Amino acid sequence: MKYNIKTLLIALFAIGIGMTACKKAEYSLGSITAPTNLVFTDTINGQNTANPGGDGSGNISINVSGNNALSYKVDFGDSTTFAIKTFLGGALSYKYTKPGEYDYTINITAIGTGGAVSVISKKIHIVVVFQLNAAIMKSLTGNTSKVWITDRNATGHVGVGPVNTFTPDYYAATPNTRSDCLYDDEITFQQAGSNVYMTLDNKGQSFMINAATAFYGMGTNAGDNCYTIDPGGKKLLIFSEATSASTADISTRIQFNVGGKGLVNFGTGANSYEILTLTDATMQLRNIGADGLAWYQKLTVKK
Repeated sequence: MKYNIKTLLIALFAIGIGMTACKKAEYSLGSITAPTNLVFTDTINGQNTANPGGDGSGNISINVSGNNALSYKVDFGDSTTFAIKTFLGGALSYKYTKPGEYDYTINITAIGTGGAVSVISKKIHIVVVFQLNAAIMKSLTGNTSKVWITDRNATGHVGVGPVNTFTPDYYAATPNTRSDCLYDDEITFQQAGSNVYMTLDNKGQSFMINAATAFYGMGTNAGDNCYTIDPGGKKLLIFSEATSASTADISTRIQFNVGGKGLVNFGTGANSYEILTLTDATMQLRNIGADGLAWYQKLTVKK
C-alpha cells in the first residue's frame, strides 16, 4: 500500500510540472492584418498601338506594392511549371513561351501578418512569335522585304479539296481563269529582326468565296465575287508548328496567323495558313475555309 501511495504522489508531481511547462510554452500569433492598397502595373515588351500584344518576345515585367504585405505570390496564368513565383514585392520579370496570341489573367496574392491575404488580378494580351529558321525567313522575305502575287500561270493557283488530303482534289484553277481582282493583289512579307510583317495591297477589292462573305461583313451567302474591303495595313504574323496532319514530305510544317480578318490574296473566312511549299520564287498555302474545306493558293514573287 505504501508503494502505491508513493507512485501516485510521483505521478501527480509529474503532471504538475507538465502543466507548468505547458503554460510557459504558450505563444501569441499577434495581429492578423490583410494587405491593403495593392498596386499592380505591367509592361509588355514592345507594346504600342500597332502591337497591343508586344513585340513577339513574350517578355513582361510587373511591379507590385501594397501596405502590410510581407510577400507576394504571382500566378502568370499560362499553366507552365514556372508560372507561379513568390517574391517580396517590387519588380519581377517573366517570359511567356507558347507561340501565338493569347489573353492571360495574372493573379497576385499579397500575404500579410497572421497569414491574412488580399488578391488583385489583371487580364493581359500578349503575342509570342515562333522563331523561324533562317532558310524559311530568307525564302519568305529575302531577309529584307519581298512582294508576292498570285501565280496566275500555274495550274491550281486557286484550289479546293477535302480536309483529309493535301491536294486540291475537287478543283484546281487553270491559268488566268479567275477574277481580275484576285490577280492584282500584292502581298509584302517584311522581316524586322526575328519578326515578319505582312501587308496586303488589294487595290481596293478582294475575292471572297460564298461561304466566307458573312465573315468579312458582306452579308450571308452573297456569292463568290470581288468585294470592296480594307485589308487593314501591316500585320505581325504569328508563326507556329502546323496543327494539321501533314508530314514533312508534303509540307514545311509551319503555319502563320494573320491578325484581323486574315486576308492573304483571296478570302476563305479563316486567318491561319499552312505553308506547304516555299522556295525563293514560289509558295503554296493551305487553309481551312468557312465551308469546312481545304483551300489552296499559289503565289510567286513579283518581278
